[in-house]
Amino acid sequence: MSDTQEREKLFRDFFGGSGDVMERFDAFQALMVQYDCAVREVRTKFEVLNEELTYRTSRNPIESISSRIKTPISIAGKLRRLGIEPTVDAIADNLNDVAGIRVICSFIDDIYSVAEMLAKQDDITVVQVKDYIRKPKLNGYRSYHMIVEVPVFFSEGKRLTRVEIQLRTVAMDFWASLEHQMKYKQDGADTPEIAAELKSCAETIAATDARMLGIRKRIEALREQKK
Repeated sequence: MSDTQEREKLFRDFFGGSGDVMERFDAFQALMVQYDCAVREVRTKFEVLNEELTYRTSRNPIESISSRIKTPISIAGKLRRLGIEPTVDAIADNLNDVAGIRVICSFIDDIYSVAEMLAKQDDITVVQVKDYIRKPKLNGYRSYHMIVEVPVFFSEGKRLTRVEIQLRTVAMDFWASLEHQMKYKQDGADTPEIAAELKSCAETIAATDARMLGIRKRIEALREQKK
């Protein structure tokens, strides 16, 4: 089987529908390029903010930035779970998280400061915010989620594209990453006892985050007194 035939089969398995397979596959690839460009646009905005804030405050509010584009099988699977026939047109119309960025911040207040600065930019439209820091999920998960719309400029014109952003502290990311590995990638690990233990760990980590922020503010106050 040639590479082209393999690509056709892969796409046909994930996305049904009528019409020429390669034509629809090319449309899918073009959409993924659009999402990739949107990710780069938003990622650059965070990098610029971090550079400025590092210069102004003499510390890095952003520890790291990572990004991803959902795979075809993940996109098709989510559309099916939503009861939507997986097609190229259905992707942009129904999914907000095809393009994703995760921003790891040093402290809790950095999350809100950076999110507010991004939201104030002229070419950013905030579509949705879910604050799982002030209102954690039942399992203890904490993170600040934003869906934003950003213009991507191509030769034929502008395309508004949605990007999901997750902002967390290092501690929140540590818990979320390990919780995902232990609970969802191990058969039989989803028991009430383990869930309770993981939630307790999340609360301990949240308390540590709050204490670390308090310590930083005390240090900053002492510096101000010495001026």
